[in-house]
This record gives sequence, structure tokens and C-alpha cells, in this order.
Amino acid sequence: MKSLQAYFSGETELIGKLDLVRVQEIVIALERARREGRRLFVFGNGGSAATASHFACDLGKGTIQPALPRFKIICLNDMTPTLTAYANDTGFENVFAEPLISLAERGDLAITFSASGNSPNILRALQTARERGLTTIGLSGFDGGKLPSLCDLHLNIPARSYGHVEDLHLAICHAVCESLKIQHD
Repeated sequence: MKSLQAYFSGETELIGKLDLVRVQEIVIALERARREGRRLFVFGNGGSAATASHFACDLGKGTIQPALPRFKIICLNDMTPTLTAYANDTGFENVFAEPLISLAERGDLAITFSASGNSPNILRALQTARERGLTTIGLSGFDGGKLPSLCDLHLNIPARSYGHVEDLHLAICHAVCESLKIQHD
């Protein structure tokens, strides 16, 4: 029982430290992208891939408003055949960058989730996104790794537990989607 209490106490402490101003900046960037008809590209590895996929679903379906355009969202890690083809033919570090080269246009958004902030495929995709004129948004954990230097908007969860980082990333995604719905209900 003690470990359960410690886990949830740690989670509660992290929630209290969230940078809500930064979360609101992410909401504003998404609202602008929706109004301008920009594409959103989300991606991550492992548990962060699940978060990216979940966020794509919630943004794509859960934020539909009759008076507003729908989000144009693509989860790059959900494109399994494309991902594995690039991994096999050009290397795993290119699995997100290559689809961005094919699909993204200046003004689109690249949104990534990475607990470590150091995954080569995430960093390469962010570099590619910046070169192509995309707005880059990153959610990280631990100390942020190399990811913050490649992001226009960065939000860090300063935890050393993958569970805490991934829990908070998903909670932030839910809060962002709720904010996008509430503002226009």
C-alpha cells in the first residue's frame, strides 16, 4: 500500500507544479492551427506513441464544433507500414522525419511526446520540422534532454518516473481538448 500512496502522492505533487501558462500557449497554438486549416503531426515512441495516438483521436473527434473547422491531425506512429519501411530502408532515426518531408507544409504543427527528450528519431523529426517552417511543440520528462532546444513551445514534467511523465502528458492532452471544447460550447 505504501508504494501506491507514494506513486499517487508524487503524481499529485507534479500536477501542482504544472506550468498552466505554457499549457494555455499550446491551446492557443492549436486554436490558431484549426482556424488556419493547418495540419497537426503528432508522434512519440513506446508509451509516448500511445499518448500521441490518443491525442490524435481526442483532437480529431472529441473537439468537433459545428461552427469551427475540424482539426487535420495525423499521428505518424500510427502509420505502421510507412514507419517500418523507413526504419528498414533508411534507419529508425528517420521514421518521423521522412513522412514530414512528404506531408508537411510551412505553418503546420509538429507535436511530440518524449519522456527522455533524447530519442534520435524524435530529435531528427523536430529538426526536419523546423527546417520546413513548422511550429514545434514538445512535451518531455526528466530534465527535458535535447528536445527543448528544438521546440517553439516546450513543456517539461520534471519527474524521473516514466509512469508519472506519461500520466501527466496524457492528462495535459485531456485538459487541452477540454479547453478547446469549452471555449466554443
